[in-house]
Amino acid sequence: SRFSTNASMSSSKFVKEGSYWKRIIKNVREKPIEYATVPAVAAFVGISTNYCGVQMLFYPIEYFGSSLKRFENAPYGLFGWQGVVPARTKKMALRLVDIVTRDLLSLREAFGNLDAGEFADLMCQPVEDAIREECGNTWGVILKPALPFILRRVVRKLQGEIEEVLDLPTMVLGAFCRDKEVLVELFQKVGRVELNFLVESGFGFGFLLGLGQMALWAIHPRAWTLPVAGSLVGYVTNWIAIKLLFEPAEPVALGPLTIQGLFESRQKEVSEEFAHFMESRVLSSDMLLDALSNQNEDELFIFLRKQLPYPVPEAVIRAAISAIRNVAANPKEHEEIHAYVTKHLDIEETLSSRLKLLTPANFENLLHPVFQEDEIILIVVGGILGAVAGLVQTSVAFTGPNSRAKAMTMLISSLLGSAAFFMLSDDGNIPDEECKKKHYDAVIDHKPAHIRRKITIVRPTKDA
Repeated sequence: SRFSTNASMSSSKFVKEGSYWKRIIKNVREKPIEYATVPAVAAFVGISTNYCGVQMLFYPIEYFGSSLKRFENAPYGLFGWQGVVPARTKKMALRLVDIVTRDLLSLREAFGNLDAGEFADLMCQPVEDAIREECGNTWGVILKPALPFILRRVVRKLQGEIEEVLDLPTMVLGAFCRDKEVLVELFQKVGRVELNFLVESGFGFGFLLGLGQMALWAIHPRAWTLPVAGSLVGYVTNWIAIKLLFEPAEPVALGPLTIQGLFESRQKEVSEEFAHFMESRVLSSDMLLDALSNQNEDELFIFLRKQLPYPVPEAVIRAAISAIRNVAANPKEHEEIHAYVTKHLDIEETLSSRLKLLTPANFENLLHPVFQEDEIILIVVGGILGAVAGLVQTSVAFTGPNSRAKAMTMLISSLLGSAAFFMLSDDGNIPDEECKKKHYDAVIDHKPAHIRRKITIVRPTKDA
């Protein structure tokens, strides 16, 4: 009958499954060291391939390899590689510029925080010195009594027209494109928790998948088993880790727990890190004044010419621009001016507070483009390295004379190698002192709060 046939099929399936388990247990007991190498090597493959993938995102800064064939707008050549971020600096920087200038920062609002009288008084002496030096003492004597009033009027007018005089998008884009390491450091600093997770999770995911790989070898010990399974381990560990970084973007409640992408769940901390980096490395007082007097010198001259009557010669206006340029180039000599500008523009707090208000979907655009550009390359590299490890494992640990001794060596080597990659991952963090700008930091009244980072992909719903 149909019932007896179905019962017979279920019984045979159960017996077959039971025989699989018995075969796995029997084989593992007979060669425990050899089989222990499978999850150990898989864990090593997971962490090592993820580490290599992270390094390939950022290094080398310049293309390394044969220039015989370079592919346009790609980090790779026929026989060479350049880090994904350095290779696509302009494209990634344009995205950041769009976020900063569209959603986060208004120059008119920022410069409106300056007190025209106070800032003019601070600039009086540098401007007077420049006029005396470039135009002679006569003009210095003539203008000195009126200079404070002239500068206050000019500053007030500049506050209203700053966006026509200073090109913020070009300034920010130029800061990243002139020195590719600035963009690399930005992504490494604000995303270091995610990058560490990407590397270190490879060990755990690799080990779990390695247990399945071990069971498969125990059931079907064929020459292709470990290479194919190893390729799958290398591919899947990279894929899973990248997915967990950004998905789901919005918090999803599952009973008492809430699941959210790691990067989005750290929006508050990342906002503070990003704002501090941008204020100190890209939008500092000296860089803003430098852009105003160098990058936008023509626009500034036209603006000043409109504000000053024509009896004032062009040389005097050029001298005033030189004064701004000198203040920008020598911040240690003009510490009070830079401290004042930094404090009152308050760029760090402005960026931080507005980043925290972005939706998670918009917020992830800060870091996700780094992985989106060549995500498939990094995943495929993991698969290739996993297949190579499987081939080595098959030929060393399970075949030939002294296989147990060789398996023990491979086991110990894999564990030590994994430990080394854990240490490399920790050392890859950029210390705060190394992230300080390479030029002078003007004195400011506050420091960013210490941030305690946690892996928070899953958290209690009440904390969401």
